[in-house]
Amino acid sequence: MQNYKARQTALLGMLFALSMALSFLESMLTPFFGLMPAMKLGLSNIVVMYAVLFLNRRSALYLMLLKALFALLTRGVTPGFFRCVGRAFPGLCSACFWHCIHHHRLHFSVSGRLAHNCGQLLGAAALLSDKMAITYAPMLLIAGLIVGSCTYMVSRLIFPAVKRIIPPKSKVESKITF
Repeated sequence: MQNYKARQTALLGMLFALSMALSFLESMLTPFFGLMPAMKLGLSNIVVMYAVLFLNRRSALYLMLLKALFALLTRGVTPGFFRCVGRAFPGLCSACFWHCIHHHRLHFSVSGRLAHNCGQLLGAAALLSDKMAITYAPMLLIAGLIVGSCTYMVSRLIFPAVKRIIPPKSKVESKITF
């Protein structure tokens, strides 16, 4: 049992480090693509999506909390607040649609991204202004549809290779295909 916990902790640490590296890469690429503030490519969300699908929900929750805490510590209170609010909504979304994940992975990816954007818009409405959030909403939601679809396509390419490196431990996990 202790070996399992150590292995899970090490895997979670590696996933967090990978998520942070992808987040850094994403912050370097965002100006290159000419995206507006708060529009990100969602590369680090692939790691969270892996945790939701192939690890237990607790590990995925820890990963989301670590990412939000890291944003709070490195970027300040306001971006940290937006990350926390943005991370809470996809967590609720995945909890509500957990039974649909195995059948509609594209919907899972897109709905998670849209839920993240809706959480950030609600946070912006509460912290800044309602008018600003309503004005920004259509652009952010369209970007969420595009980015969520791209996240699904990239994960569809990556997850089979990861499953070969880290073999599934349960029957449910082995049935997840991309």
